[in-house]
Amino acid sequence: MSKGSEISKALTIVIPALNEETTVRNVITGCLRHSTDIMVIDGHSLDKTEEIARLSGADVILDNRKGKGDAIRCAIPHIHRPVTVFIDADGSHDPDDIPDLVRPILDDRADHVSASRLLGGSSELHGGFDECFRLMGSSFITACINHRFGVRLSESQNGFRAIRTDVLKALDLREDITTIEQEMIIKTLKKGYRMAEVPSHEYRRKGGYSKISIRKVAFRYVFSMVKHLYF
Repeated sequence: MSKGSEISKALTIVIPALNEETTVRNVITGCLRHSTDIMVIDGHSLDKTEEIARLSGADVILDNRKGKGDAIRCAIPHIHRPVTVFIDADGSHDPDDIPDLVRPILDDRADHVSASRLLGGSSELHGGFDECFRLMGSSFITACINHRFGVRLSESQNGFRAIRTDVLKALDLREDITTIEQEMIIKTLKKGYRMAEVPSHEYRRKGGYSKISIRKVAFRYVFSMVKHLYF
């Protein structure tokens, strides 16, 4: 069996999406090079995201309109392959990085692998106050995680990641918004699973708009970190 075939049969790829009609087709097309099991979790988009996703070959599930974390949690009961990949729908991640992302899991060197923009570079994390605030906040939270568990992760917020499906289901995830990404890392380490990173470049979104106002949710990030790290 070729490595590509091995990876394809092992993966479910989950794409949370909200009003991403300009990019979701290209993301799905890129993901289909690595798996036929593609799942778009749609946040009741007002544009043609759901229609385009179905026509592009993805299964579509509607979430509960609570946020990205809710979308990820809605996907979990429908995932049956051994490895799950999460990738954003806005075109900021390169689907061709998926083999590098899942290889440590298939080689039994890790249980959860996060793509790192700090190692691979970013076209987004610079240039303005919001970007600076995102980077400082992410670095602070990552430093707290590193200190708590004695690890050396470079970041904790990237939505592009792979995880063993049985581990994902064991984490008992609770967050409704993008704080679920740090929750996944904290609970992975807290439960004694192996965490790893691979470099991956973050590209500037190709359409749509960011659904996150960092200044509005900053407190929720800190509260979530403290809750999951120490309680």
